[in-house]
Amino acid sequence: MESIKEITAAELQEMLEQDTKVSLIDVREEEEVATGMIEGAVHIPLREIPEAIESLDKQTEYIVICHSGVRSMNAALFMKDEGFNVHNLAGGMMKWNGELIF
Repeated sequence: MESIKEITAAELQEMLEQDTKVSLIDVREEEEVATGMIEGAVHIPLREIPEAIESLDKQTEYIVICHSGVRSMNAALFMKDEGFNVHNLAGGMMKWNGELIF
């Protein structure tokens, strides 16, 4: 099995500042995203990923986000197995120092 590339919070911040074409998926639960999300992220709770990927584009590059990077890694592994170009945010929101939207 191929491993999932991890993106650091600093790398993601730089990508967003440079308007790199990438889609963010936040797999945290409702009460977690209520504390703030990275701007542009789409909220798809982890349990909904299997159904939701049917509506996602396999040509798009995705970065998956959770609180600490564990659930997002699980989602990323599943998505990669389904043929998606996907990366994990290492350390999740615990490492994110950028702006949040509520």
